[in-house]
Amino acid sequence: MTSTSTPPGLARFNALEEHAAFAALHEACAATAWARRLLAARPYATPEDLYATSDVAMAELTAVDLEEAMAGHPPIGRPKPGDPASAREQRGMAGASEGLKAEMLELNLAYQEKFGHVFLICATGRTGEQMRDAVKERIGNSPEQEREIVRTELGKINRIRLARLVEEDA
Repeated sequence: MTSTSTPPGLARFNALEEHAAFAALHEACAATAWARRLLAARPYATPEDLYATSDVAMAELTAVDLEEAMAGHPPIGRPKPGDPASAREQRGMAGASEGLKAEMLELNLAYQEKFGHVFLICATGRTGEQMRDAVKERIGNSPEQEREIVRTELGKINRIRLARLVEEDA
């Protein structure tokens, strides 16, 4: 499909001053290297071009860059207060029983103790039980395996957040 015009949300993103575009990207992903890579490739003709650049930038992040990205994510079950994206993405835990929330807290702490960072998963559309099962499964991974799973999960989260950024009408 060929389009003669850039979607309005993407056109708005392309037109942002550099500091404003960086702030919007940094809100999507706390890795500075990722945001700089996406900024450098502006303007984007299509949202798909933006997502593809995000995927390449994510693949190139170092372990330190990944740590920076993960630091921007709250633990599952404890969305960042006042952060609608965090609350929306973790909606699957909102209706969880107190028992499941307590279990997730314990699992989050055990995971963080083993790997040195929060358990990161693309929580959008997942139930609390699915997230609990995922942390139970992943806690047995090696740090190297887990780093690559985290990279994949971050890539999914970034795509969802970029889509929201460029598809907004206002």
